[in-house]
Amino acid sequence: MLEKTYTPADLESRFYPMWEQSGGFAATGNGNQTPYTIMMPPPNVTGSLHMGHALTFTLQDILIRYHRARGFDALWQPGTDHAGIATQMVVERKLEAEGKRRVEMGRDAFIAKVWDWKEESGGTIVHQLRRLGASADWARERFTMDEGMSAAVRKVFVDLYRDGLIYRDKRLVNWDPKLHTAISDLEVEPKEVKGNLWHLQYPIEGTDQFITVATTRPETMFGDTGVAVHPEDARYQDLIGKHVILPLVGRRIPIVADDYSDPEKGTGAVKLTPAHDFNDFEVGRRHALALINIFDRDARLNDNAPEAYRGMDRFEARKKLVQEFEESGVLVKVEPHTHMVPHGDRSGVVIEPWLTDQWYCDAVTLAKPALEAVETGRTKFVPEQWTNTYYQWMRNIQPWCISRQLWWGHQIPAWYGPDGKIFVAETEAEAQAEADKHYGSATALTRDTDVLDTWFSSALFPFSTLGWPEKTADLARYYPGDVLVTGFDIIFFWVARMMMMGMHFMGDVPFRTVYIHALVRDEKGQKMSKSKGNVIDPLDLIDKYGCDALRFTLAAMAAPGRDVKMSTQRVEGYRNFATKLWNATRFAEMNGCARVADFDPAAAKGTVNRWIIGELAGLRAKLDEAIAAYRFNDAANLLYSTAWGSFCDWYVEFTKPILTGEDAALIAETKATTAWALEQIARLLHPFMPFLTEALWEHLSGGSGEKLLVARWPDLPESLIDPAAAAEMTWVIGLISQIRGLRAEMNVPPGTELAALFTDLSGEAARWAETHKPVIQRLARVAGLGSGTATATSVQVVEGPATLALDLAGAIDPAAERARLTKEKGKVEQEAGKIEKKLGNADFIAKADPAVIEENRERLADAQALIARLDTALARLAAL
Repeated sequence: MLEKTYTPADLESRFYPMWEQSGGFAATGNGNQTPYTIMMPPPNVTGSLHMGHALTFTLQDILIRYHRARGFDALWQPGTDHAGIATQMVVERKLEAEGKRRVEMGRDAFIAKVWDWKEESGGTIVHQLRRLGASADWARERFTMDEGMSAAVRKVFVDLYRDGLIYRDKRLVNWDPKLHTAISDLEVEPKEVKGNLWHLQYPIEGTDQFITVATTRPETMFGDTGVAVHPEDARYQDLIGKHVILPLVGRRIPIVADDYSDPEKGTGAVKLTPAHDFNDFEVGRRHALALINIFDRDARLNDNAPEAYRGMDRFEARKKLVQEFEESGVLVKVEPHTHMVPHGDRSGVVIEPWLTDQWYCDAVTLAKPALEAVETGRTKFVPEQWTNTYYQWMRNIQPWCISRQLWWGHQIPAWYGPDGKIFVAETEAEAQAEADKHYGSATALTRDTDVLDTWFSSALFPFSTLGWPEKTADLARYYPGDVLVTGFDIIFFWVARMMMMGMHFMGDVPFRTVYIHALVRDEKGQKMSKSKGNVIDPLDLIDKYGCDALRFTLAAMAAPGRDVKMSTQRVEGYRNFATKLWNATRFAEMNGCARVADFDPAAAKGTVNRWIIGELAGLRAKLDEAIAAYRFNDAANLLYSTAWGSFCDWYVEFTKPILTGEDAALIAETKATTAWALEQIARLLHPFMPFLTEALWEHLSGGSGEKLLVARWPDLPESLIDPAAAAEMTWVIGLISQIRGLRAEMNVPPGTELAALFTDLSGEAARWAETHKPVIQRLARVAGLGSGTATATSVQVVEGPATLALDLAGAIDPAAERARLTKEKGKVEQEAGKIEKKLGNADFIAKADPAVIEENRERLADAQALIARLDTALARLAAL
């Protein structure tokens, strides 16, 4: 017998170790099974479970458990990412607390410390994923810096270099002056900053005229090599091709015509600093402007600045320079200006566009086959709208800076000779052999100190985890994968790069489908952040409500294209759902409902039994359709409405009189049907709520010992659906629901029994009404149910071919109810009016967060629906 109380923590601690030790998570490699592969987006080894993880890994686990049950050879390939900069910072902070510094330790000693930390603390995230119920093939777990994956990285780098697709170049990068490394766009956090727009006069060569430029960064003027105006700006037509003299420096720089200059912005003339601004860099390339780097690695002024400014911090230099501009008359005016300034998401400092030598990958060439693969449908995005995002990025792709000035990561396999010649090889011995051959004698080489961008190794994940470059059986069987589940924020950084590498090295896409899930926000639709104090910890929810409740909430709210608005109330509600099923199973056990080995659902005779059997057959078909379309919310809602609604709320209540009746054959059939139905619910619900369903299965399966984890998906042909039974029970449910709704609407006390009679009853409804009379009376709290004429104090409900009159005499005070409902309607209308006014405000629509706008629209729709219901109730009362 099930325990009296549903305690999720007990089930989770008992079943997960059992599942993992049983080998049930493992891909079988069975050639008779169709492979189904999902590559787990490898979480950072420094990470801990957050709500975004909870969503993406829940959806992946649903797909894996579902396909495992369907008989597929399901591989969910797990792994973790070495997370170069994040991990290096964690270990550096730890060492600094011990009074040690990385630079004093040296590279080898520091990397050894990082490996020690990884072994001790780097497994936190995968242990937390187990708490989420993730049934990954953990025996295959990979780390992006394990030996096999490192070998794959080296081979890819060398092959691309030899193909001319990796090269050294001097270009602008996002430079972090605190961490002393280039960082990716994903690691740059734009922040709104209240600053100034300084208007500066640059004298035009050979005249007494000036051209005024506006800038938010006057300190970069030492690197100016041009001024741009729009080619159609009438103000400057006669100046194009002339030169200005750079104030304080005296350098002669040209005035060029370029569409980049916006006549409506500032003065219409912009100073160009190609070595310190990404847009200026492109304009500079178009006009062959010089590149003058004025900052060092700490973002201090270097020797290209006037002597008085050398070694000065960029922001200190700004203050000094503005003062000098004021004194010399260069500064025309200063305007307050709020703008977005890039900051390092880890260091918190302002990022500096910096001209430096880095390693680049020819993403333009690699993108072409990856782009074509989506254009021709070899890989599809769900929802489809994200295809355009992919196209936009891939069609405008820039060279990919793949080097980072860190110690932790895949060190670039390049060595330099004494004259700077580069030797790229998979091993130092190979590089040395090449160098000795080139120079004609043994020559000392120096290895490149940079490491590769973390996304470089992650881009190889779909095939490097399967043994590539070796031609393994796993690689042949599980590549390409079936679906990638991930967030939209890394479509470019990870998805696109996996596509590029997969097409280049495997000749095929890494996955057939990319399912893009939305963001998890708080219940008001706001993005979660520590500063707002609205972060919800998934582990806290698991501790309080159980893993299954959290998983089901995430699935139920994962509507394609819509953000998930997480609330603890929803999680609590789905915990109550689990409790409901637990109690229903206990009820079945207490009433002797046990598995009958030879039970044939197609042979059931009782109408209510044929109905619930058909409901479950219909559920299975709809569930398959929803999961195939990645409509997780539809799948969860189907399960909820059938398990709680059809089974717990209706079937259990319908069968109570049967189980205490005198028809032995019907009692036996009903007990068998109840046990069978609960088994099917457990099977169908298992991918979503694995712990609860495994516990129910354990009690329902008659001690067979078979684990639900590996049980097959139920075979429920649509032939089990009995249209006649469905029509009959749907009518009964509809009638009872209408009566209950009317009672609630009219504020009838729960214990009050209303007199009821049919004023119109024809066809099959007459038989249904007579057959189910006792159930209708009990569940709707009505008496009578004969035929006759409605009284003056009656209200009527219509259900199919039947009209029922409910006599409210003595049950309510019509005048008081009219007053109550009118007052409630007035309050709701007032609230709806406020929301309508807000949504009609153009300023609000222009400035508000889209999530806030959507929340207000939803509130308005709810209010309007409530007003409609109140109008219906008032109309009914008007006749009394």
